[in-house]
Amino acid sequence: MDSQCVLVVDDDKEIREAIEIYLRNEGLHVLHAKDGLEAMELLRCHTVHLIVLDVMMPKLDGIAATFKIREAQNIPIILLSAKSEDADKVLGLQIGADDYMTKPFNPLELIARVKAQLRRYMSLGTFESEDKERGDKVVQLHGITFDPVARQVTVNGEPVHFTPMEYKIFALLATNAGRVFSIREIYERVWQEPYYNADNTVAVHVRKIREKIEIDPKNPRHLKVVWGVGYKMEK
Repeated sequence: MDSQCVLVVDDDKEIREAIEIYLRNEGLHVLHAKDGLEAMELLRCHTVHLIVLDVMMPKLDGIAATFKIREAQNIPIILLSAKSEDADKVLGLQIGADDYMTKPFNPLELIARVKAQLRRYMSLGTFESEDKERGDKVVQLHGITFDPVARQVTVNGEPVHFTPMEYKIFALLATNAGRVFSIREIYERVWQEPYYNADNTVAVHVRKIREKIEIDPKNPRHLKVVWGVGYKMEK
């Protein structure tokens, strides 16, 4: 894990330094920035595997920074915010974040989430048991092409760029086209942790996937909801 780099972005120096101490104790390399603009400059010069990003910052806040990062990269992003309302958490996920923590937070919980996101990112696109049994065949679904080896998705020949969690949800559904997955099963298989009141988390990611693969996301052709059951990808 010592080759992995985490970028910590927060305008509070004490918070940056405290997080850095915990991350370094886990053998991680740490970069830090005091605002979004400084973070964007560091991303241009360094290889970063995960970002811990405060929402409320001067110059370029965490929401705007996440938008810009997602234009080019799928690095896992954990947002930090003093706001605890569900709407703020949903917004964070909608704009491309992979996780969200409310300040004040338990440093040990943050480290656990960082390590979990790094594991998922470094093994992006891998699934257990039955998913492995299907091999690495290219999947064709009504204009959608999914190449699990190259980890590439195209819609009518145009490349689609997913965040890490969007990719894993899409890969799960696409390689099991026609099968209905419950929200609980999607969450536990993709996030690899016990499900607990995570309906909004899954729904937000599904909505973002639809926006990228559907002509009319409100009337999806590919990624369908099965009311009272879950979601499926049409064959």
